[in-house]
Amino acid sequence: MTKQANVVRPGKPYPLGATWDGEGVNFALFSQHAEKVELCLFDARGRRETDRIELREHTDLVWHCYLPEAKPGLLYGYRVHGPYQPQQGHRFNPNKLLFDPHAKAAVGRLRWSDANFGYKIGAKQEDLSFDWRDNAPVMPKCQVIDPAFDWGDDRHPDTPWNDTIIYEMHVKGFTALHPDIPESLRGTYAGLASAPAIQHLLRLGVTAVELMPVHCFLDDRHLLQRGLRNYWGYNSLGFFVPDRRYAATDNAVSEFKAMVKTLHQAGLEVILDVVYNHTGEGNQLGPTLSLRGIDNAAYYRLQRDNPRFYMDYTGCGNTLNMMQPRVLQLIMDSLRYWVQEMHVDGFRFDLAAALARELHEVDRLGAFFDIIHQDPVLSQVKLIAEPWDLGEGGYQVGNFPVGWTEWNAKYRDAVRAYWKGEGGLIGDLAYRLTGSSDLYAHNGRRPYASINFVTAHDGFTLNDLVSFERKHNEANGEKNRDGESNNLSWNCGTEGATDDPDILALRARQKRNFLATLFLSQGVPMLLSGDEMGRSQQGNNNAYCLDNEISWLNWSLKPEDEDMLAFVRQLIGLRKAHPVFRRRSFFQQQRLRGKIKDILWLNPDGLEMGDDEWNLGFARCLGMYLAGDAIGEVDRRGSPVGDDDFLLMFNASPDNIPFTLPGFRSRVRWETVVDTSFPSEHADSKRYPRGSAYPLQGRSLALLRQPVLAI
Repeated sequence: MTKQANVVRPGKPYPLGATWDGEGVNFALFSQHAEKVELCLFDARGRRETDRIELREHTDLVWHCYLPEAKPGLLYGYRVHGPYQPQQGHRFNPNKLLFDPHAKAAVGRLRWSDANFGYKIGAKQEDLSFDWRDNAPVMPKCQVIDPAFDWGDDRHPDTPWNDTIIYEMHVKGFTALHPDIPESLRGTYAGLASAPAIQHLLRLGVTAVELMPVHCFLDDRHLLQRGLRNYWGYNSLGFFVPDRRYAATDNAVSEFKAMVKTLHQAGLEVILDVVYNHTGEGNQLGPTLSLRGIDNAAYYRLQRDNPRFYMDYTGCGNTLNMMQPRVLQLIMDSLRYWVQEMHVDGFRFDLAAALARELHEVDRLGAFFDIIHQDPVLSQVKLIAEPWDLGEGGYQVGNFPVGWTEWNAKYRDAVRAYWKGEGGLIGDLAYRLTGSSDLYAHNGRRPYASINFVTAHDGFTLNDLVSFERKHNEANGEKNRDGESNNLSWNCGTEGATDDPDILALRARQKRNFLATLFLSQGVPMLLSGDEMGRSQQGNNNAYCLDNEISWLNWSLKPEDEDMLAFVRQLIGLRKAHPVFRRRSFFQQQRLRGKIKDILWLNPDGLEMGDDEWNLGFARCLGMYLAGDAIGEVDRRGSPVGDDDFLLMFNASPDNIPFTLPGFRSRVRWETVVDTSFPSEHADSKRYPRGSAYPLQGRSLALLRQPVLAI
């Protein structure tokens, strides 16, 4: 026994993880079925095991000890003893060094080896066999941290939901090629906090960045063997650890905090895309790296009739066991840590429906949501659900509780199908434009429960949406079999790259149509990083494994890219300037205090649409009149919210349509604000009297304004 082991003290069962108190470090690990737990300490490089200490204290299923004089920077891992009985759900193997699920930092990356598996690779019995090799040399080591950081007067920007504009981005991909950012900072947290990066975000006008996963994650073995990586990061290992691959320094924790502080100073919120539905340990044939070896039967959902196998609602081999209170605690501890210690402003939950599966069915009032709803910390941050998983009944758009917002896939599909030119969709489009009241109004939610998006990291970029009708994922090495085949995309006449000026002009118009629809819809718009300046993935709609120029933003902009960037800035500026586009409540479609209705749906004759017109299978043209003095809301000071009148006209048909302008106000002309048939700098600036016909071009959107406030 070493000197370190001779001075071990009992310690406490809480908090879980490794906690430095200024005099020593407390270690605590939950395992319900373990028979013995050993704490392994390593040298500063993580290459040599220097101490192995048995945790003799065992309180409420938590194994714990305290090491006086231990300090931040100490590297460690665990070995957990217990039965190796896969048929009963137990997969303990003390030959495997295990990653602490509550670790706050890590040193080194996983190096793939057959030793990382609890069973013998190649054995006839597969995972029923047992592997005796030590995997410590190839495992990342957990690291004790000093949590101290000078936050100064840092505060959450606390942007109201209805004022929020989200920019979905990848920490590395955003800055990897940025010429104005020092090369040593590109692709890092510090790079995102640099002046050129923040300047782009502020000039664009977004209010929040939604970062794709930064939790410590694994590169899949099969990807590395093909020379690829898990670029997206949906393969978690440590729920508290900011991944060091995005750090320019040796202290990823402090660098991440500095990034958040800098973004907050610029008024930008930080939302994390988090993956709590599964881990990177995969199915029964996966490696033993952390939870599987700590207590497989407690942490994972196992098949009831054959616990050798996992319930897989995620498509990733396993699903965390949300029925186990300690698993709920793990997730809640992680969420609170990122809010309280790392100061993030919210979360987007990957495959959130899996978190609601208390039994097999999705239960929207499951324990996870009840706990968050009453939590004084987490109930106050932004909560975004990806409202589906891959299991039966997993598509739950519109079914999440009050306090949650959702990625609205029905918005994406309706808008894509409409601008593709499919007829008979104007009724569905109308719901999506107005905040999807059919999905959210029934349970007391607001329009901002709908996170509206046309594109996201998973799928085509906006440029590719109008340039490809088929996925082109050959670079992924899966013979183009991966990725979604039904993209509701249209290539405008030619698949992929072209020099045809007519096709290029039509594609640019279609992109403007999508962007204008997105930013002028009720709800919260989410813009995919790079869509504002023509980013392409060369037709790849599943670039999860491509950590290269296909996925990174290209900052060498062509003139047409500069035009698109200017157009997006114009749209975001419009949205911010006019509250009629970012209502806090749904339209009432009735007169307010004797005034005209807050919204009117018009046909091309300028008349309010009748019931029969909504069901016309060929209808592709629609007008939406928004009355600025009938919003019926008050601001934070209690003053009535007013605005100008606006008329949005949509024409997804290829034909030009003369649209008769309504005359609800006398002596006021309509002025053109946006017309997607023209590049932004060439937009029609004419004024049109009421009753005149606006020349609405084929496949275009026009926004007209009536300055009611000046009357």
